[in-house]
Amino acid sequence: MSHSSKPVNIASPTSFGHGRYATRGYLLLIISLTLNVLLIVAIIRPAIDINGILKQDTFFGNSGHSSTGPNMPLVENASSGRCPSSTYQQASPPATVNLWASLTIPELAEIDAWVRAPERRLNLTQNKNSALSDNVIYLIEAYYPPKKEALAFLNDPHQVPRPDRYARVTIQHGGLKIPEIKDYLVGPLPIGSATKIRRLTEIYHREDIPFNAYALTNWTSIPSFMARAVKPLIPAMEDLFGGTIRGFDNDTLIAGMSGPFSFDGSFRRLWTTWRRNTAGSYLLPVNFYNYIDISGTDPSQWKILKLMYHDQIFPTVESFLEAYNNGTLVRHPEQKAPDLDFSWTQRKRVGQDRDLDELPGPRSVSFSGLRYRIDREQQYVSWLGWGMYLGFDRDMGLNLWDIRFRGQRIIYQLQPQEAIAQYGGNDPLQTSTAWLDRHFGMGTMVRDMIPHYDCPQESVYLPAITFTPQGNVQVQRAICIFEQDTGRPLSRHTGFLEGEFGAVKSYVLTIRTVTTVGKYFDYSFYLDGTIEVRLSASGYMQGGYYTSKIQEGYGGRIRHTSMGNLHDHVINYKVDFDIAGTENSLLKTTTKQEEVTHPWLDDDWGKQAIQQRINKEYIANEDDALLKYPTNFQGGYAIVNQDVRNTWGLPKGYAIHPGYSPIHNTVVGSKRLLNNANWARYNLAVSLRKETEPSSSSMWNLHLPGAPMVDFHKFFNGENITQQDLVAWINLGMHHLPQAEDSPNTKTNLATSSFLLTPLNYFDADVSMEMKNAILLHPPKAPGGSYTFDDYGVKQDVTCLPDAPAPFEYTPTKWLGLSGEPDVISPEDARRVSEMYLRVRIGA
Repeated sequence: MSHSSKPVNIASPTSFGHGRYATRGYLLLIISLTLNVLLIVAIIRPAIDINGILKQDTFFGNSGHSSTGPNMPLVENASSGRCPSSTYQQASPPATVNLWASLTIPELAEIDAWVRAPERRLNLTQNKNSALSDNVIYLIEAYYPPKKEALAFLNDPHQVPRPDRYARVTIQHGGLKIPEIKDYLVGPLPIGSATKIRRLTEIYHREDIPFNAYALTNWTSIPSFMARAVKPLIPAMEDLFGGTIRGFDNDTLIAGMSGPFSFDGSFRRLWTTWRRNTAGSYLLPVNFYNYIDISGTDPSQWKILKLMYHDQIFPTVESFLEAYNNGTLVRHPEQKAPDLDFSWTQRKRVGQDRDLDELPGPRSVSFSGLRYRIDREQQYVSWLGWGMYLGFDRDMGLNLWDIRFRGQRIIYQLQPQEAIAQYGGNDPLQTSTAWLDRHFGMGTMVRDMIPHYDCPQESVYLPAITFTPQGNVQVQRAICIFEQDTGRPLSRHTGFLEGEFGAVKSYVLTIRTVTTVGKYFDYSFYLDGTIEVRLSASGYMQGGYYTSKIQEGYGGRIRHTSMGNLHDHVINYKVDFDIAGTENSLLKTTTKQEEVTHPWLDDDWGKQAIQQRINKEYIANEDDALLKYPTNFQGGYAIVNQDVRNTWGLPKGYAIHPGYSPIHNTVVGSKRLLNNANWARYNLAVSLRKETEPSSSSMWNLHLPGAPMVDFHKFFNGENITQQDLVAWINLGMHHLPQAEDSPNTKTNLATSSFLLTPLNYFDADVSMEMKNAILLHPPKAPGGSYTFDDYGVKQDVTCLPDAPAPFEYTPTKWLGLSGEPDVISPEDARRVSEMYLRVRIGA
């Protein structure tokens, strides 16, 4: 509808059956009454926007403006001016079953009881108070169904039965003569006469999982060992560092550890550092290190193998104490000065006030109500043509399934796989650190988001449950969902001919989760069919002890004796594309410079021209699909369907675009990252999809760099990838060169990386042009006149009074027993679960 100013006929002589003066009297009476009402409203409800009430269409309708569409509620109660409810609307999933949903607490309890039954002959011990030499259940979680069965069900959920459900059960068999770890598949579920248990080995590249790669089930074994091992050292340590280390709550020294602990599973040894036990202890090492052996299941055999104090190396505890007592130890008395200040590592506000900072900042409000739908029970989300199921697992947390746009499946699975952090430095801890975060359980590490801070205030939160040996973790605010205006149009053009001047507003739906290792996982969906995958990080660095002669070149100094060490973060994602079906190909596009000669170039410039040209080729062999982005980003890669084309004869596809900080790992060949994270050497890779290759890593890979359970390079064995079911393994990350501004925490605006998945000839044109949140301007009909416009019935100046945000409240994460009983873990054990090897307080 075209808009221009029109005269409004307030009243005519015939309207009331009176003459001009009578009509004017009635009009004055109405205006007087109206102004009195507005005055009363302004006094009673000062928060209401009087300017909004006085708009022309408030009294006289939309004669001068287009009306709102039938599905665009403006206010719930026009007389009160209140906004619609901020509650989401119910979604309608393609199938009423989420095939990738987590197991419920009753299901976990049922499986646990069935596995423990005597007839299974597994001789299991309850996790609580178990020892390393016991057989314990480490993990129970849903095992994803085969893709072929899942697609058959999703494509016809009313006729095709849902795939059988199975659970993965991991048992650490510490009680065997030769201890080992085993994965089992239990199903079909629910538990019944048909349920069976079998070994799950087909997803690994070696049969056995060495016990020395185990994950912690007993949180007191290492603290107890450390208390025993350092007991002879306590007087010296307390003297050298001016601290206390007695196993009490007020200890001022605490241990931290590096990983991996093993090369191939034949041993379990690692370097520990000692730090100040205060907020931000990660930044306060004291330059004292122990190399410890914690191999096997008998803690009485564990021992300290080596010590280093300020670059002085000692082969035994006794030799260190001898040097300490006889005066040959070169000491650093400044470390026990009484005026040492560690407050800078805290997150308490410091510094000068800034103008107007005492005012709360702006926030987003959906004045017409939320525009996305959620099925909370099935964990399904839909928004303006997008739809997807959500899953959640122990290893990596949030994952997305059956992602459809405008009714068409684009991606079957989108899921993070692994996150590495490889450090460099000139001390035992930094040099020996190459973390693989999957081992720790990034899903298990998710805690309730901080409302008003981790996500916008009108976000909708969804819960998650994960199994741990200490109990089930129930997080109410594990996932947040929100829509935002990006602040700039998705497309626009200023033109002078009819039909070329206008803009389409840009909105984005974001689904987010946050782990306690400081990573924000964002999945953002755009109106044109683009998906942005972004990871942002914040938190404390793994800091080192700064000395100018030793540490120069390995990081950045952030305080007198503290530094942030150089390291790389690389995070791998699995993107299982289904572009117009499961038969897809890998397209490589590059540009290069050429020199051409044309007869029609015989002019002032000569017959030759230098320009660039596009070259396209299909990569047919899997071995050629371990990829880095082209130099200068001249080209890229896409997954396309050669057999399905758009109207213009081009194969439908989706392009993989590098976003912010598209890096790969710098170091290649380090024994501590030899074969357990081969995927990090590339920007992306594409392989033939197989049920036996569900992930690029495993939770066991951290401690097996020389002989990993999953060796990514073994995915690539010369198979043809033309018109096959393909998986793209895409990396993002950052080279972290620490600086003073990383103190006390790194910032999400710099520590961020992303990639984008965008339609490539998937459509015939830009499908965002179908959006009604857009405007088309018409040139003035007369010189100096105003533009008229079409806004397609969607007014951007709508306003109302939103509900006040809920008061801030934050409660601890709930730990539940197998049957759902609360509070089965102490606060100290909850801390140990979260901090694991990073902050170890000695004592039981």
